Amino acid sequence: MNTYYLFSTTGCHLCEQAEQLLQTLPEPVDYSIKDITDNEEWMSRYGIRIPVLHHKTSADELNWPFDADSLRHFIQHHA
Repeated sequence: MNTYYLFSTTGCHLCEQAEQLLQTLPEPVDYSIKDITDNEEWMSRYGIRIPVLHHKTSADELNWPFDADSLRHFIQHHA
């Protein structure tokens, strides 16, 4: 089960950067990508905010811009 959603869309260079950050962390992060164009509610909520990393259990969100340090802190907070 994925612990996080990365709200994103195709062709978003910031979303690609966010995914690269997730993939370069020393500990693997359990996430899935959710394309906001697949859901009208996501489009309305995230359309101008992507990429957004969403923690499924708490519904906490880490909004862009974030760097490796803030990403690690966010993930450690939810460990």
